[in-house]
Amino acid sequence: MIIAIGSDHAGLPLKRALLAALEAGGHQVLDAGAFDEASVDYPDYAHQVSAKVASGEARFGVLVCGSGIGMCIAANRHAAIRAVNLHNSTEARLTRQHNDANVACFGARTLGAEVALDALAAFLATEFEGGRHQRRIDKLSAESALA
Repeated sequence: MIIAIGSDHAGLPLKRALLAALEAGGHQVLDAGAFDEASVDYPDYAHQVSAKVASGEARFGVLVCGSGIGMCIAANRHAAIRAVNLHNSTEARLTRQHNDANVACFGARTLGAEVALDALAAFLATEFEGGRHQRRIDKLSAESALA
């Protein structure tokens, strides 16, 4: 599976741990940066990763910043993206099952690496249930929101 990943400077240590786990799991990872601790702007990385997911270049995206909130907000500006700020594996499973989430966001300052790794594993392993949930996903489109 191809997964795009990105972080700002605050999220870099957690991004490195998630990236290593993804590669160890046999996934192809497209790393959009950041690559060092120099201060950067999180929207730049959220937009790069979201564009890769929206275009189909990557199946899923993973974003990390200090809280996960900024990345999640920026990613959700893309019409094809359903980004979620995850705190545990239960949220990860439910957002995949019910919301067909395609970008997982994590807060490096609010979440330990083990919890993030467990949540990411659950996120990637869980399929969208479809059915009644698809009708709700369809209502998230820009056209439906304006109707």
